[in-house]
Formats: sequence, C-alpha cells, structure tokens
Amino acid sequence: MEMKRCLISELNNRSGETVFLKGWIERRRDHGKLIFLDLRDRSGEVQCVVIPDALEAYETAKHARGEYIVSICGTVKDRPVSASRDDTTGKVEIEVKEMVIFSAPSGELPIDISQLDMNVNLDTLLNYRALTLRNKKVRKIFELYAVVLEAYANFMRSEGFREIKTPKILSSVTEGGANFFKIKYFDREAYLAQSPQFYKQAGVGIFERVFEIGSVFRAEPHFTTRHVNEYIGLDAEMGFIEGIEDVMNILEGSIFAMVRLVENRCPEICKIYGTEIPKLVSIPRIPLAEAVEILQFEYGKILENMDIDSEGERLIGQYVKKKYDSDFVFLTHYPSHLRPFYSFPSKNSEFTETFDLLFRGLEIASGGQRIHKYGQLISNIQKHGMNPEDFSSYLDIFRYGMPPHGGFGLGSERIVQQFLGLGSIKEAILFPRDVKRLSP
Repeated sequence: MEMKRCLISELNNRSGETVFLKGWIERRRDHGKLIFLDLRDRSGEVQCVVIPDALEAYETAKHARGEYIVSICGTVKDRPVSASRDDTTGKVEIEVKEMVIFSAPSGELPIDISQLDMNVNLDTLLNYRALTLRNKKVRKIFELYAVVLEAYANFMRSEGFREIKTPKILSSVTEGGANFFKIKYFDREAYLAQSPQFYKQAGVGIFERVFEIGSVFRAEPHFTTRHVNEYIGLDAEMGFIEGIEDVMNILEGSIFAMVRLVENRCPEICKIYGTEIPKLVSIPRIPLAEAVEILQFEYGKILENMDIDSEGERLIGQYVKKKYDSDFVFLTHYPSHLRPFYSFPSKNSEFTETFDLLFRGLEIASGGQRIHKYGQLISNIQKHGMNPEDFSSYLDIFRYGMPPHGGFGLGSERIVQQFLGLGSIKEAILFPRDVKRLSP
C-alpha cells in the first residue's frame, strides 16, 4: 500500500522517519558521485540526496532535470550546519531510497527559472507565463496577492458587508465615455462591465452594505505600467452614510487590514522584493484644490482643469510621505467634469463629494457619495450629455427609493504592485490582458 504523501512543510522534527514526497525538481547539482535535487511542492523546498547505493533511484535521478515532476521516498535527516548551507531548502534533507518520474519537459527550458532573479524583460516574462510563474520570486507575488484578497474580504464581512457577485455582461455602459468593450450578444449588442457600480448600488437597496471581488473591463488603449484592460476590482457600497468621511473610513480600515495581514504573513516576500511595510498612520485627506496649490508651490507644477496626472500623483505622494510619514493619501472633492454622472454634488456644485486614494504616488481607488434621488439623477445624466432612457434599468433602483449611500472601487493589482514595488502592474496579474496581449 502506498504511503500517505507528506508535505515539505511537515518535515521538521521528523528526523529518522521515512516519508513520501511529491513535487517539482527546482534544480539539480552533482558533487562527485552524489546527486542533489532541490524539490519543491506547494508548501516549500527541501534538499534531496541520492547516493549510488540506492541503485534504481540513482539511475532515475541521472535523468532528472529542472521542472521534472517526481515522487520521492526517503529518510529525513538533519542537515549538517555549514557556512555554505542554503536554509531556503530547510534544516533537514531527504536521503532518497525510491524515485519515480511522473512527467518531464518536452525539451530544453527556454528560461532558467531556478534563479531567484531571472533577469528577463517583461515581454519574455509574459510570453512564457506558464513557465515563469513557477519561479519562486514570481510565485511570491501571488502569495501576497492572496493575502490581500483574504484581508479585504474578512474586513468587509466584519463591518457587516454582504458579498455579492454581479453581472459582467450589460445592456448599457456603466461609466459612459468610450472606454468600454462592445460584444455580440445573440441578436443584439452588449457591453462588458466597466464596474459593478449599478448593481452594487442596487445591493444597497437590498442589503444596505455590499462588497464584491470581481473582474472589471476597460477598453483603454494605454501603454503604461499602471493600466490593463481587465483587472480584479475590490468594490463596496454602503447605505445611510452621513458623507464621504464614512466611506473613506471603511476604505482606510480595509487598507489597514491588508497592511496588518501582509506584515504578519509576508515579511519574507517583502524582504525578497526589498520593500517596506507601510506605517499605519491616519491617512491624510487633502482637497484636490489644495493639492493643486501644493504641486504649484512645492514643485512648480501647474495643472490644467484640476486634472491631476501621474506625475502629479507621484509628487503628492512624495509630499505626504515627507510631511505625514504616510504612504497613503486621500485626494477629495474632484470637479464635476472629471467624475461620473452619479457623483453627489458638493455645496459648490462645481465639485463633487468624491475622492481618490493614492498609495506611494499611484491611484489605487476611487469613490464617493452617490446621488440617491430619482429626479436629481435624471437631471445629472442629462447634464453629462446622456439620455436617461439608456439607463432605465439603473433608474428603476431609485424609482423605488434609496438611502443616502456611497462606495468605492479598489484596484487589487495596483495594491500588490505598490506593496512590492513592481515595475509594471502586469507582473501582478497571472495572465494579463492589454492592448496587444490576448494570450497566453
């Protein structure tokens, strides 16, 4: 009868025991007649030693190379302490008694993924994604990503938000403008969701507080380090708010929950990437008009129509880090012409009760209070040059009455990008989609 598989993370304190492992060969090294195999599974890495006395295993190991998928049966032994020992593979090793190869690459690997830094350009990294994602440093990105998603969902539930899943094929565009994907839907046209905005607002009328983790599609022909055409949004909407401070407080709480869990679970990952965990200081909240003045006074940067660009965001991030020692900043009260039609107007109707959240100089979230009165919403749709009849299903939400409410949309990949200081947001996506990339 076959032994029960043991995970590598379970090997400590099992010296002298015989164990059965399955995984991938990370690398092979030959020293004299000894063959050393670094084996990895989902839980970690361990060094395996194959000696000539184990005849069948030794003959099998002669053929093994990186990315061979194998099973190994052997004895757990304490590794000798030495200056050259690599503790990334643990403090124990396996003396191999039996070895079976399940499968092997069908040729030479195009990239050596056994090195922590592969030193390949972004196109190569993405063209061979099925392989490069196996690299330890790349895998760590998505270990941290999973922690971010876990922290967000747990925090939102703790605050009384109900998780929902909303349609991604819509009969009308959500945000207006031109950055939408049109698709053929049987005998008519439809659109991929630019956000779950309409449906999460409907959720407020049902559950009062809702959140979603789901795909967002934007037909933006950008060639930047911060844009992709499909990403995972962390969205939330809440009813009976007094103003945007309530929304920002929840968003700040979710961000701090992510920071705490990353600090607790991912110190090794942050060390590998040479990045610091953000300090948990109250996030500054600066009106956009004031930020525009800061940019002009501190950096000589003048903005037209108060439309802050990526350089402006970066500079404001530097300013806030220096003055408040915060890696985050809320910019509030954006002009009406820069915000969607459902944005609640400020007392000065030129502005809106909206905000952006920047993380180390990059916008990662937008949000605000929404218009909740039916007649006011129709009027604002018209002010934005659109036809209310195109939004009949959306308007039905308000026809039946809605409480004052607001919410936000948070780009999950941008959070990961800024946590680790990645050169491109595409590195934080398993299989990214941009203007030119529709595969792998």
